[in-house]
Amino acid sequence: MNIWPMPQIKIGAGCINDIPTALKELNAKKVMVVTGKGTVRVGNYDKVKTVLDASGITVVHSDDVQPDPSIQLVDSIAEKARKSGVQAVIGLGGGSALDSAKVAAAMVTNEGSIRDYIGVGLLPKPGLPLIAVPTTAGTGSEVTHLSILSDLENQTKKGFGSSFVIPKYAFLDPELTTGLPQKSTAATGLDAFCHCVEAYTSANATEYTDALAVKAIKLISGNIRAAYNNGEDLFARENMLLGSLLAGMAFANAGVTAVHAFAYPLGGMFHVPHGMANSLMLPVIIKFNASSKKERFAHVAELMSGKKGADWQDCISEVEKLCEDVNLPRNLKAIDIPESAIKPMSISVMDQTRLLVNNPREVTQKDAFDLYTEAWSR
Repeated sequence: MNIWPMPQIKIGAGCINDIPTALKELNAKKVMVVTGKGTVRVGNYDKVKTVLDASGITVVHSDDVQPDPSIQLVDSIAEKARKSGVQAVIGLGGGSALDSAKVAAAMVTNEGSIRDYIGVGLLPKPGLPLIAVPTTAGTGSEVTHLSILSDLENQTKKGFGSSFVIPKYAFLDPELTTGLPQKSTAATGLDAFCHCVEAYTSANATEYTDALAVKAIKLISGNIRAAYNNGEDLFARENMLLGSLLAGMAFANAGVTAVHAFAYPLGGMFHVPHGMANSLMLPVIIKFNASSKKERFAHVAELMSGKKGADWQDCISEVEKLCEDVNLPRNLKAIDIPESAIKPMSISVMDQTRLLVNNPREVTQKDAFDLYTEAWSR
């Protein structure tokens, strides 16, 4: 059993006030804060900058991150960090900002383009130290060795993995998530939910990842509705952050499965929000994988409902009800994915071998076409 290392983690309202202490330990007096413009708009960047200013930390700001950040964009952020002479990087925002910050920090000290190191374990040198401050409860990127970037040339997503991109510190402050819109709360929450369900049913699941995934399933399914219905509910928001964190730890070690593999072409070709893409594929992948993991999917249903005696089909019902309660669409047709896209997506998904190898059941080209067809019209 191989367990990836974790950052030093702080969780709780107001914990961002401890970021300067972490920077002092890193001997960093000049930092780059990587965000998207939405993080600035809702005031989260100002909250963090105020804390840094009060401690005499010099801040260089990059607010260029967009959803599904591209390889080219992150290369440019790395170049800005390199030229600015910063000593550490802070990723502040959702998964796109965290993934961008992780890779940019790594590339400051490594030559060439990110494209030269796509894959796992190919980065030759450590990067700048990184602090992750998530503002969504979704990706778990604050505790993983992975970052996902868009390859615009091939209209797909590529995985970048290295122990050198694991943050040194992670600060999970629920006060930074209260302004998250309902739509984003739902999509990011389902992303985290898929992480733990996929880790629990992965071909590489272990006792370590099972413990993390089971707790994450309980936390996320038990709190996402409250966070969705009342964004100011700090108890629900903190539990969602913790659930997302545990899910990230689980899938970092067990891997995600076909759900994420099938979601990537939806994001790469049609820019469907990642969590929504996962939620659209989850029910059909549960059905497909049930023959290999019936008992596990039945247990997921029990964890979600709190009732004993469930079977794997109940898992699909519970997932469908959860998605309905947070107003996520039921099928690909509902978000205007053309039926003609099924074939090219089914071809593209077969390139996601890094993920498909974790799936408990082999996926063939015909399976891919059939699964997208079912997801389109179900």
